[in-house]
Amino acid sequence: MSQPTVFVVEDDAALRAGLSGLFRSVDLPCETYPTATDFLNGLPLDRPGCVVMDIRLPGMSGLDVQARLAELGVRLPVVMMTGYADVPMTVRAMKAGAVDFLPKPFRDQDMLDAVANALARDASAREADAAASSLRNAYESLTTREREVMAHVTAGLLNKQVAGLLKLSEITVKVHRGNVMRKMQARSLADLVLMARALSITSAIGKHG
Repeated sequence: MSQPTVFVVEDDAALRAGLSGLFRSVDLPCETYPTATDFLNGLPLDRPGCVVMDIRLPGMSGLDVQARLAELGVRLPVVMMTGYADVPMTVRAMKAGAVDFLPKPFRDQDMLDAVANALARDASAREADAAASSLRNAYESLTTREREVMAHVTAGLLNKQVAGLLKLSEITVKVHRGNVMRKMQARSLADLVLMARALSITSAIGKHG
């Protein structure tokens, strides 16, 4: 995974340059944009990082950018800045997913703390996405019969009961169960149950056919 980047969207050139210098001083890659349009046009959809953005921008507000990012499926955490004591906009920004809101002028350390929190959230979300994708890929590697066995055993049925439902020998069920454990990389039945819950698997899908 590429190194996370702080994307700064700010129309004030002096502040934009100051933020760039601040982030680079702590070895954080930074890209700056004077307008929301420039940012949205130049943003690769799946880059890790966070956005530091003024809530009031020419042409498109920070709230509008948040909405557009959501439409594009981009879940970068947003740190909002404002020079206005605008409580309603603050509330709307936070409800839309902003992780922090800094009134201008702010201390450098407050900005660095907010960005550190935003980057940590982004990293955590990406790790969760990767784990979910890996789990789904493992499940898709199972045969239809293995999926049926997985659904039943994670619902609490014994091998003998699964064998009766699927009209298989108990030995065959044990083989399928072993294959499921190996392919899903489950260390125990409890692990497999948690995986089934994460995948929303229930015994209702385990119909013989």
